[in-house]
Amino acid sequence: QVQLVESGGRLVQTGGSLRLSCAASGFTFSDYAMGWFRQAPGKERESVAALNWSGTMTYYADSVQGRFTIFRDNAKDRLYLQMNSLQPEDTAVYYCTKDRYSVPSSWMSPGEYDSWGQGTQVTVSS
Repeated sequence: QVQLVESGGRLVQTGGSLRLSCAASGFTFSDYAMGWFRQAPGKERESVAALNWSGTMTYYADSVQGRFTIFRDNAKDRLYLQMNSLQPEDTAVYYCTKDRYSVPSSWMSPGEYDSWGQGTQVTVSS
């Protein structure tokens, strides 16, 4: 079965950087688009970034554009999220997601995705 396991979340100071990783298994990773979502306490889950099967097409929420970079290594079945210039409002649980398709059609919609990881906590201290 599909498994998505996130890692890399931790406590970091404002302005710092983190790289999240998602190890995928149970499906042909290179066939599918992937994404990252996040959920802060008391808030709805929101889209962060997504990319197509090859990584040549990327999509970002306005709030992270220019600070975060999504990329993938299809040889290693891994998805990454490089996060720079972190701010307290980036504090959230971050989730790795598998798209239903090879190219996202509605990448910001949770319904686009059919599998989710358990999440990794990112906390940015002010």
